[in-house]
Amino acid sequence: MRRRLALSVACGCLALVCAAAPAQAQPSLGKAKELYAAASYDEALTMFNTLGSGLSGDSAQTEDAATIAMYRVLCLVAVGRTGEVDAAIDRLVSQHPLYRPPSDELSPRIRTAVSTARVRVLPALVQRRYEESKTAYDRGEFATASVGFKWVLSALSDPDISSLASQPPLLDIKTLAAGFVDLSAKALAPPPPPKVALTPAPVTPPRDFSRVFTSEDSDAVAPVTVRQNMPRFPGNLTTAAAGVIELVIDATGTVETVRLLESVHPQYDSLVLAAAKKWQYQPAHVAGTNVRYLKRIQISLAPGNEGSSSRRP
Repeated sequence: MRRRLALSVACGCLALVCAAAPAQAQPSLGKAKELYAAASYDEALTMFNTLGSGLSGDSAQTEDAATIAMYRVLCLVAVGRTGEVDAAIDRLVSQHPLYRPPSDELSPRIRTAVSTARVRVLPALVQRRYEESKTAYDRGEFATASVGFKWVLSALSDPDISSLASQPPLLDIKTLAAGFVDLSAKALAPPPPPKVALTPAPVTPPRDFSRVFTSEDSDAVAPVTVRQNMPRFPGNLTTAAAGVIELVIDATGTVETVRLLESVHPQYDSLVLAAAKKWQYQPAHVAGTNVRYLKRIQISLAPGNEGSSSRRP
């Protein structure tokens, strides 16, 4: 029983050791940097090589991927494999052309080597990326083209190739790329909404309130009688008589003109015309505005009751 228990404990300890070993050996960027800082350059180089080989697709273009490539260069220098350093630097610049290593982490010799590699590699990369972007633009792939042209402009602003970027052919590429960035942005902009043809609102001609309104104007409120005294017939009237007069009443309610349309009686016509000029009314109005108004009045005379009126249209 004791022998069986001791064997179980031993197997359990062995399993823990075996499980812990892969965890400790698991490569990571932080662990690789610690090895480099501890001057374990061979182990660090092995781990950086493992990390670099495990990158693919988008992960190979991240800043961590550029950092791994840079530390691989530093490890190669540290272990004395100088014959591989230049190729590693070219690989760093080719894969990460816009990455600039922190200058405080590089020796003057390595800084110069990286700068020289950028001068040698970047112009060709810029020209190739410009051509790829122009092809994408010609195919109507404006989003892809815009990203590429912006990359070209970023690369041409690199201090290491500033002198080359200020003269042809890179100067021409810079000018063209800037123009294509604007054109791509316009091509990607959503089209303006279609213009809706608006039917113009009917124009209502202004009302002419200076004219004379009549009963035919449905919106005109006729004048209201204030004073309309009828003169008495001179002498004795033996038979009934009737006639019509026409008034134009102004905007103050005063009789402006009077006209005899149908004679009432030869002895009465002049009297009623004279009296009508003194009649007074509340003025007619249209939409709240006082207006002139043409009013016709029928005059009727009867024996014993000489002098009455009734409105006619």
